[in-house]
Amino acid sequence: MDRLVYIAMSGAQETLRAQAANSHNLANASTTGFRADLSAFQSLAVAGDGLASRAYAVDTSIGWDTTSGGLEQTGRDLDVAINGPGWLAVQAPDGSEAYTRAGDLRVTATGLLTTGAAHPVLGDGGPLTVPPHAAISVARDGSVSIVPLGQGAQTLSTVGRIKLVNPPDSALQRGADGLFRRVDGTQAPPDAGVQLASGVLETSNVNVAEAMTQMIELARRYELQVKAIRTAEEDAAAAAKLLQAP
Repeated sequence: MDRLVYIAMSGAQETLRAQAANSHNLANASTTGFRADLSAFQSLAVAGDGLASRAYAVDTSIGWDTTSGGLEQTGRDLDVAINGPGWLAVQAPDGSEAYTRAGDLRVTATGLLTTGAAHPVLGDGGPLTVPPHAAISVARDGSVSIVPLGQGAQTLSTVGRIKLVNPPDSALQRGADGLFRRVDGTQAPPDAGVQLASGVLETSNVNVAEAMTQMIELARRYELQVKAIRTAEEDAAAAAKLLQAP
Protein backbone atom coordinates (compact mmCIF):
# COMPACT_ATOMS: atom_id res chain seq x y z
CA MET A 1 0.00 0.00 0.00
CA ASP A 2 2.79 2.41 0.86
CA ARG A 3 4.28 1.92 -2.59
CA LEU A 4 1.08 3.14 -4.24
CA VAL A 5 0.82 6.16 -1.95
CA TYR A 6 4.48 7.09 -2.42
CA ILE A 7 4.37 6.84 -6.20
CA ALA A 8 1.09 8.77 -6.43
CA MET A 9 2.24 11.44 -3.97
CA SER A 10 5.55 12.07 -5.74
CA GLY A 11 3.79 12.07 -9.10
CA ALA A 12 1.24 14.65 -7.94
CA GLN A 13 3.94 16.88 -6.46
CA GLU A 14 6.06 16.87 -9.60
CA THR A 15 3.00 17.36 -11.81
CA LEU A 16 2.24 20.56 -9.89
CA ARG A 17 5.83 21.67 -10.48
CA ALA A 18 5.48 21.02 -14.21
CA GLN A 19 2.18 22.90 -14.22
CA ALA A 20 3.86 25.90 -12.60
CA ALA A 21 6.54 25.99 -15.32
CA ASN A 22 3.91 25.67 -18.04
CA SER A 23 1.81 28.44 -16.46
CA HIS A 24 4.88 30.68 -16.36
CA ASN A 25 5.29 30.19 -20.10
CA LEU A 26 1.64 31.01 -20.74
CA ALA A 27 1.88 34.14 -18.59
CA ASN A 28 4.73 35.34 -20.83
CA ALA A 29 3.07 34.53 -24.16
CA SER A 30 2.92 38.27 -24.91
CA THR A 31 6.29 39.23 -23.36
CA THR A 32 8.68 40.72 -25.90
CA GLY A 33 11.58 38.39 -26.74
CA PHE A 34 10.61 35.75 -24.16
CA ARG A 35 12.06 32.26 -24.55
CA ALA A 36 9.88 29.41 -23.26
CA ASP A 37 11.20 27.18 -20.47
CA LEU A 38 11.46 23.47 -21.27
CA SER A 39 10.99 20.71 -18.70
CA ALA A 40 10.64 16.91 -18.73
CA PHE A 41 9.82 14.08 -16.35
CA GLN A 42 12.37 11.45 -15.43
CA SER A 43 12.37 8.51 -13.05
CA LEU A 44 14.95 8.40 -10.25
CA ALA A 45 15.66 5.71 -7.67
CA VAL A 46 15.23 6.61 -4.00
CA ALA A 47 18.60 6.95 -2.28
CA GLY A 48 19.20 5.51 1.19
CA ASP A 49 17.78 2.58 3.14
CA GLY A 50 14.74 0.75 1.79
CA LEU A 51 13.76 -1.48 -1.06
CA ALA A 52 15.66 -1.14 -4.32
CA SER A 53 12.35 -1.01 -6.20
CA ARG A 54 11.48 2.41 -4.77
CA ALA A 55 11.49 5.16 -7.42
CA TYR A 56 9.89 8.52 -7.93
CA ALA A 57 9.18 10.92 -10.78
CA VAL A 58 10.97 14.26 -11.01
CA ASP A 59 10.17 17.22 -13.24
CA THR A 60 13.44 18.88 -14.21
CA SER A 61 14.31 21.89 -16.34
CA ILE A 62 16.10 20.99 -19.57
CA GLY A 63 16.81 24.55 -20.65
CA TRP A 64 14.75 26.82 -22.86
CA ASP A 65 13.37 26.90 -26.37
CA THR A 66 16.12 28.42 -28.53
CA THR A 67 13.90 29.16 -31.52
CA SER A 68 13.26 32.82 -32.33
CA GLY A 69 9.85 34.40 -31.97
CA GLY A 70 8.07 36.16 -34.81
CA LEU A 71 8.73 39.75 -35.84
CA GLU A 72 5.97 42.27 -35.24
CA GLN A 73 5.97 45.58 -37.08
CA THR A 74 5.55 48.58 -34.78
CA GLY A 75 7.06 51.47 -36.75
CA ARG A 76 8.52 52.89 -33.54
CA ASP A 77 12.08 54.25 -33.90
CA LEU A 78 13.35 52.66 -30.69
CA ASP A 79 11.80 49.21 -31.24
CA VAL A 80 14.49 46.81 -32.47
CA ALA A 81 14.73 43.07 -32.98
CA ILE A 82 17.71 40.84 -33.59
CA ASN A 83 17.81 39.15 -36.98
CA GLY A 84 18.82 35.55 -36.28
CA PRO A 85 21.00 34.55 -33.33
CA GLY A 86 22.37 37.08 -30.87
CA TRP A 87 21.55 39.10 -27.77
CA LEU A 88 21.37 42.66 -26.50
CA ALA A 89 23.69 43.38 -23.57
CA VAL A 90 22.03 45.07 -20.59
CA GLN A 91 22.90 45.87 -16.99
CA ALA A 92 21.12 43.60 -14.50
CA PRO A 93 19.74 44.96 -11.21
CA ASP A 94 22.82 43.58 -9.41
CA GLY A 95 25.11 45.57 -11.72
CA SER A 96 26.33 42.57 -13.72
CA GLU A 97 26.20 42.21 -17.50
CA ALA A 98 23.26 40.20 -18.75
CA TYR A 99 21.57 39.47 -22.06
CA THR A 100 18.07 39.76 -23.46
CA ARG A 101 16.15 39.56 -26.75
CA ALA A 102 13.69 42.27 -25.70
CA GLY A 103 14.27 45.29 -27.93
CA ASP A 104 11.51 47.60 -26.67
CA LEU A 105 13.91 50.44 -25.89
CA ARG A 106 13.15 53.63 -23.98
CA VAL A 107 14.98 56.85 -23.09
CA THR A 108 14.47 57.91 -19.47
CA ALA A 109 14.05 61.48 -18.26
CA THR A 110 17.77 61.47 -17.40
CA GLY A 111 18.75 60.30 -20.90
CA LEU A 112 19.51 56.69 -20.02
CA LEU A 113 18.68 54.13 -22.74
CA THR A 114 16.82 51.18 -21.21
CA THR A 115 14.66 48.24 -22.20
CA GLY A 116 10.94 48.19 -21.46
CA ALA A 117 11.78 46.33 -18.23
CA ALA A 118 14.00 49.29 -17.16
CA HIS A 119 17.31 47.47 -17.66
CA PRO A 120 20.02 49.92 -18.85
CA VAL A 121 21.31 49.05 -22.32
CA LEU A 122 25.08 48.62 -22.47
CA GLY A 123 27.41 50.12 -25.03
CA ASP A 124 31.16 49.78 -25.49
CA GLY A 125 31.86 51.79 -22.35
CA GLY A 126 28.91 50.96 -20.09
CA PRO A 127 25.27 52.10 -19.99
CA LEU A 128 24.31 54.24 -22.98
CA THR A 129 23.08 57.78 -22.42
CA VAL A 130 21.30 59.88 -25.03
CA PRO A 131 21.45 63.72 -25.08
CA PRO A 132 18.24 65.75 -25.65
CA HIS A 133 17.17 65.14 -29.22
CA ALA A 134 14.56 65.89 -31.85
CA ALA A 135 14.88 62.47 -33.52
CA ILE A 136 16.57 59.17 -32.75
CA SER A 137 17.33 56.03 -34.75
CA VAL A 138 19.11 52.69 -34.29
CA ALA A 139 21.16 51.27 -37.18
CA ARG A 140 21.58 47.62 -38.13
CA ASP A 141 24.93 47.43 -36.31
CA GLY A 142 23.45 48.86 -33.09
CA SER A 143 24.68 52.44 -33.59
CA VAL A 144 22.40 54.97 -31.91
CA SER A 145 22.13 58.28 -33.77
CA ILE A 146 20.25 61.46 -32.91
CA VAL A 147 19.36 64.82 -34.33
CA PRO A 148 20.21 67.21 -31.46
CA LEU A 149 17.34 69.25 -30.06
CA GLY A 150 16.86 72.43 -32.08
CA GLN A 151 19.05 71.25 -34.98
CA GLY A 152 18.29 70.12 -38.52
CA ALA A 153 18.51 66.63 -40.02
CA GLN A 154 21.95 67.43 -41.45
CA THR A 155 23.37 67.43 -37.89
CA LEU A 156 22.71 63.69 -37.39
CA SER A 157 25.38 62.32 -35.04
CA THR A 158 26.16 58.95 -33.46
CA VAL A 159 26.09 58.95 -29.65
CA GLY A 160 26.93 55.30 -28.99
CA ARG A 161 26.61 51.72 -30.09
CA ILE A 162 24.59 48.98 -28.43
CA LYS A 163 26.68 45.99 -27.40
CA LEU A 164 25.49 42.97 -29.40
CA VAL A 165 26.80 39.52 -28.49
CA ASN A 166 26.35 35.97 -29.74
CA PRO A 167 27.57 33.40 -27.18
CA PRO A 168 26.56 29.73 -27.69
CA ASP A 169 23.20 28.86 -26.17
CA SER A 170 24.93 26.14 -24.12
CA ALA A 171 27.08 28.82 -22.46
CA LEU A 172 24.05 30.75 -21.14
CA GLN A 173 21.72 30.25 -18.22
CA ARG A 174 18.54 32.10 -17.30
CA GLY A 175 18.47 33.94 -13.97
CA ALA A 176 15.54 34.46 -11.62
CA ASP A 177 15.17 37.98 -13.07
CA GLY A 178 14.51 36.54 -16.53
CA LEU A 179 17.84 37.73 -17.94
CA PHE A 180 20.50 35.43 -19.37
CA ARG A 181 24.11 35.29 -18.24
CA ARG A 182 27.17 33.25 -19.16
CA VAL A 183 27.49 30.11 -17.06
CA ASP A 184 31.13 30.85 -16.25
CA GLY A 185 30.32 34.40 -15.12
CA THR A 186 32.42 36.11 -17.81
CA GLN A 187 31.25 38.77 -20.25
CA ALA A 188 30.62 37.84 -23.85
CA PRO A 189 32.65 39.80 -26.43
CA PRO A 190 30.87 42.04 -28.97
CA ASP A 191 29.97 40.28 -32.22
CA ALA A 192 29.85 42.40 -35.38
CA GLY A 193 27.85 39.66 -37.10
CA VAL A 194 24.73 40.34 -35.01
CA GLN A 195 22.33 42.62 -36.90
CA LEU A 196 19.28 44.58 -35.76
CA ALA A 197 16.02 45.35 -37.51
CA SER A 198 14.43 48.69 -36.62
CA GLY A 199 10.74 49.38 -36.16
CA VAL A 200 9.94 45.77 -35.21
CA LEU A 201 9.82 43.66 -32.05
CA GLU A 202 10.44 39.95 -31.53
CA THR A 203 7.41 38.28 -30.00
CA SER A 204 7.49 35.52 -27.41
CA ASN A 205 8.23 32.05 -28.83
CA VAL A 206 5.62 30.42 -26.57
CA ASN A 207 3.17 28.27 -28.55
CA VAL A 208 -0.09 29.18 -26.80
CA ALA A 209 -2.12 26.29 -28.24
CA GLU A 210 0.55 23.77 -27.22
CA ALA A 211 0.86 25.27 -23.73
CA MET A 212 -2.92 25.17 -23.22
CA THR A 213 -3.01 21.52 -24.30
CA GLN A 214 -0.17 20.77 -21.91
CA MET A 215 -2.04 22.51 -19.08
CA ILE A 216 -5.10 20.30 -19.63
CA GLU A 217 -2.97 17.16 -19.81
CA LEU A 218 -1.14 18.02 -16.59
CA ALA A 219 -4.41 18.81 -14.80
CA ARG A 220 -5.80 15.41 -15.75
CA ARG A 221 -2.56 13.72 -14.69
CA TYR A 222 -2.77 15.42 -11.29
CA GLU A 223 -6.39 14.30 -10.84
CA LEU A 224 -5.32 10.73 -11.63
CA GLN A 225 -2.59 10.83 -8.97
CA VAL A 226 -4.98 12.23 -6.36
CA LYS A 227 -7.53 9.56 -7.23
CA ALA A 228 -4.85 6.89 -6.70
CA ILE A 229 -4.09 8.30 -3.23
CA ARG A 230 -7.81 8.22 -2.33
CA THR A 231 -8.07 4.65 -3.59
CA ALA A 232 -5.11 3.64 -1.42
CA GLU A 233 -6.77 5.31 1.57
CA GLU A 234 -10.04 3.48 0.95
CA ASP A 235 -8.24 0.14 0.54
CA ALA A 236 -6.32 0.70 3.78
CA ALA A 237 -9.57 1.48 5.64
CA ALA A 238 -11.24 -1.66 4.23
CA ALA A 239 -8.24 -3.80 5.24
CA ALA A 240 -8.33 -2.35 8.78
CA LYS A 241 -12.00 -3.30 9.12
CA LEU A 242 -11.25 -6.86 8.04
CA LEU A 243 -8.53 -7.14 10.69
CA GLN A 244 -10.95 -5.86 13.35
CA ALA A 245 -13.62 -8.43 12.46
CA PRO A 246 -14.11 -11.24 15.08
